[in-house]
Amino acid sequence: MGTFFADSAMIDSRAEIEEDVEIGPYCIIGPKVHIGRGTRLENNVTLMGDVSIGCFNHLYPNVVIGGEPQDISYTGADTKVQIGDHNIIRECVTINRASEKEDGVTRIGDHNFLMACSHVAHDCQLGNNITIANGTLLAGHVHVHDHASFSGAVAVHQFVTVGGYSFTGGLSAVRHDVPPYMLVEGSPARPHCINIVGLKRNNFSPQVLQALAEAHKLLYRSKVGLENAWEVLRANGQLLPQVNHLLSFVQGQHEGMHGRGRERRKAA
Repeated sequence: MGTFFADSAMIDSRAEIEEDVEIGPYCIIGPKVHIGRGTRLENNVTLMGDVSIGCFNHLYPNVVIGGEPQDISYTGADTKVQIGDHNIIRECVTINRASEKEDGVTRIGDHNFLMACSHVAHDCQLGNNITIANGTLLAGHVHVHDHASFSGAVAVHQFVTVGGYSFTGGLSAVRHDVPPYMLVEGSPARPHCINIVGLKRNNFSPQVLQALAEAHKLLYRSKVGLENAWEVLRANGQLLPQVNHLLSFVQGQHEGMHGRGRERRKAA
């Protein structure tokens, strides 16, 4: 299939568009946009500002990518959005370009599924194989690790880190970091159990599942404390790499402020 531009689309002549890109009617493509091969834009997609979109993505109607950050301190700097390959971005999703407070780039990796009316704010960093259901809102500076999933209408506070292979239940208010491998929900969202369905789907072994379940029990039910949990799991032969990763994540979370590891306390 050759490149197709609908006659009603408005495409700046300076935009860089590779082969086999399909751009539907009434799309608006700005001068600093790059679109990789095989990507498909349905009708009424708007790409503004400095936006790079990789290969074989599918953008549905009324997606808006590259709008200015909704940050009152933003003064017009030339910041960016970078999106990888094989992403599905459904109707009315908005992805804002970065502020100047980190490295100036809002990033989304590969093989992600952003469902209708979800929002990715300035300076967010999303990895790969992430699912974000309808109406979920990521505030500025949120980091989401690979294989994390969100149900619908979740609101995530700025500077939160969401660990890999976690699941966040619908209508949750996420004010604290979400530990990897956990299922969290509520307002505020708290770990209820391990994400057993997601972990099985990703072929985690029974040994790993059992060790993670024991780590969850020690940390969030028995509440023995991080150091004691480490010692118990070591004594039981359950200090597997995934468990070590979970405990290190929780340690970093405790060292931060307000349950968010990347918000560090200032030196006195």
